[in-house]
Amino acid sequence: MAEHTLVIIKPDAIQRHLAGEVIARFETKGLKLVGAKFMQASEDLCRQLYDVHQGKPFFEGVVKFLSSAPVLVMVWEAEGVIEIVRRMMGATFGCDAEPGTIRGDFGCSRGYNLVHGSDSSESAEREIKLFFQPVEIVDYKLIDADWLYGKND
Repeated sequence: MAEHTLVIIKPDAIQRHLAGEVIARFETKGLKLVGAKFMQASEDLCRQLYDVHQGKPFFEGVVKFLSSAPVLVMVWEAEGVIEIVRRMMGATFGCDAEPGTIRGDFGCSRGYNLVHGSDSSESAEREIKLFFQPVEIVDYKLIDADWLYGKND
């Protein structure tokens, strides 16, 4: 059964012209893009997104950073998409991430980390609702889905 996850291309990746590269990696992997918005997220919206971290020392900095410049917010779909995206993103900061991951290939900061991805199905559901109305998630079949997922229905 296909699941959804939220991915945000953060201000540092947008400012460094990496949005296309990030999208290309997910598409090349075979993930299906079902929703996208280019936007300037408000501090209030960022506080809601990172609510689970409220009270932690980095909370205010993360909120300020994410709301500081435009972001590209996306919903991706595939079987096991949450785990796939988490592995593709790599360790939290580029200085610790393995080569071949998004953060490992494009990041070296201990503060900025290029992308956000939901960490569980519960988080994905909550986070997607913050940014998207149900009608903004497009349901369609990828023409190459049978080849991607090994199904011959």
